[in-house]
Amino acid sequence: MELRVLRYFLMVAREENITKSAELLHITQPTLSRQLAQLEEELGIKLFKRGQHSITLTEDGMLLKRRAQEIIELTERTEKELSNVTENLSGEVAIGIGETKSVHVLARIMANFRKEHPDVSFHMYSSVANDIKERMEKGFLDIGLLTEPVDVSKYDFIRMPEKEKWGVLVRKDSLLAMKGVICPKDLVGTPIIISKRQLVQNELASWFGEYYDQMEIASTYNLAYNAAIMVENNVGVALCFHFENRFENLVFCPLSPQLETGSVLVWKKYHGFSTTTKAFIQYIQKCL
Repeated sequence: MELRVLRYFLMVAREENITKSAELLHITQPTLSRQLAQLEEELGIKLFKRGQHSITLTEDGMLLKRRAQEIIELTERTEKELSNVTENLSGEVAIGIGETKSVHVLARIMANFRKEHPDVSFHMYSSVANDIKERMEKGFLDIGLLTEPVDVSKYDFIRMPEKEKWGVLVRKDSLLAMKGVICPKDLVGTPIIISKRQLVQNELASWFGEYYDQMEIASTYNLAYNAAIMVENNVGVALCFHFENRFENLVFCPLSPQLETGSVLVWKKYHGFSTTTKAFIQYIQKCL
């Protein structure tokens, strides 16, 4: 498969129209149709369902679309890294970031690094630890800022100084809002919105102790902001970190006994990073 043809394929997948895609690609419609037919023949599968006025992806086509996007993204990233031939540091460092107060620490380090190396830019990708680790394994991210508990056996890492305090996000009109702190037994019979990560659920199960089997899990979440919207709309109460965000109708109540979580900055062991990424990692180590 040629990269050029994959780009053609992605354009048609996006536009769902051969004529419009050919115009955007600045090639003729017969040329584009022939390239797509050759791609299907090469792979031995049907990529498109062709209608009278549109063209849509088959299941195999949707799989190729995901893989083609990854291939193009990784190719473009590699080209950027290899094009850095100037004496001064330049290029991009890709960082995956979870929802953690340690972002403030990392942001200050990034700002100071750019004062010394203004030609360096950063690509930020926000998600949960599992997704960030997967993208690091595929080469799309250089560094990850992950909240614990997390398996870091494959990585070099630095533990961040900030600690996250767990609590319960509740509506102001909830009886729980008057308690100040929340004990495990206080949540019995209350619908709970909890992190989807299994390692986090295991840690919270330890905090709940004997009451865990009595918990009613109403929903899981990846991003705490969305969990807050669920709380506002009475889906349940959310077990989450205490962030700086302020929600007009919500109250954060700390857990009792107190539960805290750390975060780690990680990068792959023995990985061939670009000169710029190596320099940034060394700068982080010096700062922390």
